[in-house]
Amino acid sequence: MLIPVILSGGAGSRLWPVSREAYPKPFMKLSDGESLLLKTYQRAANVARGGELLTVTNRDYYFLSKDEFSRLKCDSTLSASFLLEPQPRNTAPAIAMAAFRVQDLHGPEAQMLVLSADHLIENQKGFAEAVNQASSLAEKNKLVTFGIVPKSPETGFGYIETGVSFDSGFIVKQFVEKPNLQEAEVYLKAGNFVWNSGMFCFKASVFLDELQKTAPEVFKAAFDCWESLHLSDTQGPMIEFPLKSFSAIPSISIDYAVMESSREVVVVPSQFDWSDIGSWSALRDLVVPDSDLNRAIGETIFIDCRNTFVQSESTGRLVATVGLDDVMIVDTPDALLVVHADRAQDVKQVVDELKSQCHEAYKFHRTVARPWGTYTTLEHGPRFKIKRIEVLPGRSLSLQLHHHRSEHWIVVSGTAKVSTGDEIRLVHTNESTYIPAGHKHRLENPGLVDLVMIEVQSGEYLGEDDIVRFEDAYGRFTGEVG
Repeated sequence: MLIPVILSGGAGSRLWPVSREAYPKPFMKLSDGESLLLKTYQRAANVARGGELLTVTNRDYYFLSKDEFSRLKCDSTLSASFLLEPQPRNTAPAIAMAAFRVQDLHGPEAQMLVLSADHLIENQKGFAEAVNQASSLAEKNKLVTFGIVPKSPETGFGYIETGVSFDSGFIVKQFVEKPNLQEAEVYLKAGNFVWNSGMFCFKASVFLDELQKTAPEVFKAAFDCWESLHLSDTQGPMIEFPLKSFSAIPSISIDYAVMESSREVVVVPSQFDWSDIGSWSALRDLVVPDSDLNRAIGETIFIDCRNTFVQSESTGRLVATVGLDDVMIVDTPDALLVVHADRAQDVKQVVDELKSQCHEAYKFHRTVARPWGTYTTLEHGPRFKIKRIEVLPGRSLSLQLHHHRSEHWIVVSGTAKVSTGDEIRLVHTNESTYIPAGHKHRLENPGLVDLVMIEVQSGEYLGEDDIVRFEDAYGRFTGEVG
């Protein structure tokens, strides 16, 4: 039995402005229209043995993740399960909680294949072969990590030095932090160093035993958090960890907590292509260049440019560049990034600055995903905001009220079911309704097609946190934005 465990978290701040806190990089669409998370799901589904695919993610990404899984083309017997974190605590706690779930549900001999949601691997056959090798080593009670055979002196990855051979793998001699260029060149020439991919395979019980030995404080806190759940809660397809007990788990990576200390670690050197999508440089390199090494996603004109990358998320907008060298441009409907190629890692500083200014662009796009659909802010100013709202068939917003704003709704297409107080009525295409401030209301889409409407808000305060929820189908609480 091999249960894939997908770790899907992190804001991906080096990929701003496409990756944002409310819609991070696992959900970013690549040039083929598929997200990194969907590609990871597909890769995991192809090698799963046991009928379950487990995702560990933040509670805010639950519905986005479910939607991505629903797009998966796989055997219908494969079900999705989710472990929801109330806050990030790094990889060791996430994997520990997944191990408790797998051990309790599938038994101590069940293996876990731990994958990151932001990796890209095109060679599915090579990946499957490496997983089979890792699984055979995990059967011998080893903690297996995947090492990528380096093709260049890369300074953006950690390295693993391999020791003596062990079956189809090698005993790990040491883990090495990200090197400088000179050190990376030495590792490449040595021939016994591989990139640390951050992917793992092991029995759930073996990992927990090693965690208890190498980081007993992490094991104890994770065990206490798991035990705080009711037995019935641990069996279902969605488990949400309580904030108090989960936040008590030390925040630490699996490498520091277990892999660098355990004597049971082996590495499988792997030849399949692998990319850790951690910056715009990595995404740029996925695009086929022209004769001047320029690359573009979206309608772009290059005049006397070299090694320039443009990605345009703005539908219908042309990007023209003249006389540029080693520049990357990322255009979205509400933010534009222009960065020298050598400074791609520093994009995170933009996000830090936006946070310090309390600017919403660090967290939200102009179009914001919600469990019921999306809303797009079209225009806003003093005392007014105009939105385009799209509600999926059969979905509904919470029963709520706003203290400071009133809302005018105009149905563009579809039919809206509107509840205000004790009154329920249908609002059809080209019809409108009005929701005064302080009135309980709910919006539903009872139809089989998307409901599209324009919302005009007016009032003294138009923040997304002006909401009081009374009922919600998605488990959100009063004061939670959206």
